[in-house]
Amino acid sequence: MRYVSLALFALLTGLPALQAEDALWITYPGGDGPGKGKKIVLMSGDEEYRSEEGLPQLGKILSVHHGFECVVLFSINPETGEIDPNEQKNIPGLHELDDADLLISLNRFRNLPDDQMKHVVDYVESGRPVIGLRTATHAFNLDGNSSYGHYSWRSKDWDGGFGRQVLGETWISHHGHHGKESTLGIVAEGQENNPILRGIKAGDIWGPTDVYGVRLPLPGDSQPLVLGQVLSGMTADSAPVEGAKNSPMMPVAWTRTFTGKAGKAARVFTTTMGASQDLSSEGVRRMIVNAAYWALGMEDQIPAKSNVEIVGEYNPTPFGFNKFTKGVKPSAHALK
Repeated sequence: MRYVSLALFALLTGLPALQAEDALWITYPGGDGPGKGKKIVLMSGDEEYRSEEGLPQLGKILSVHHGFECVVLFSINPETGEIDPNEQKNIPGLHELDDADLLISLNRFRNLPDDQMKHVVDYVESGRPVIGLRTATHAFNLDGNSSYGHYSWRSKDWDGGFGRQVLGETWISHHGHHGKESTLGIVAEGQENNPILRGIKAGDIWGPTDVYGVRLPLPGDSQPLVLGQVLSGMTADSAPVEGAKNSPMMPVAWTRTFTGKAGKAARVFTTTMGASQDLSSEGVRRMIVNAAYWALGMEDQIPAKSNVEIVGEYNPTPFGFNKFTKGVKPSAHALK
């Protein structure tokens, strides 16, 4: 019954139902570039870190500068068709994952119905690559009626659910003081030549969001790439915090593999950075764009300094609950 209004709209206007549904997400076409022929689905939906702003910009960069087809999905109010990060039960367009080459997720506590969640699970279990940003470590909080409850962030049946089992960690804590201590990325020892960090120099990776706590060591074959130095203030030139918060520093970006039911090992990149304001940092953008190449097995095509120039205007809203811009529809993020 959630989509009756859309079906009625299609009937009254004579438009095909698919077109009415397509208005609930946005597609940036692929083109010339290394990404030509590859499809990336960017799945937004969190209440705090403005993924509904950040992922469209990231999709534009990957499409315009690199040639990937990018489909950006949103948490949508089923009554209005507007983007509503507080709507935890509706992300239309997840069937776009069925033929996707890469999933990029920045979600938080989504409680999706089985018919939507099935596309996510089928994708993950197929052995295709995954990138998780910020709150993707606790992307799902499924209720007791879900067929996929083991994907929930506090799952006991599948320790830590999607976050820990696929991405390498679930929600643990704010390690830095939330809203008061920002994050400077420090390249982990021995990872200076990692292709994901190509074109990134010391000091490039910074964001106003705080370092998340993780359990050490990270599970399985997880390889930390970037450590999060907790800074005493909300600017990149703030002094590091003294004491235990930086000894040891928590990983804020790592790689690993996940083998699903299909038996194929998928490449996974996770960073606990990636909020919309973090993407104002050229270094954060470059790390994630490079990670997309790596996840797709295209690391030999990462240039010496990948193009991550902002496409159009980008003025991200400060992170915080209930601070999203109301009344926005996916079409507002179309390329101009």
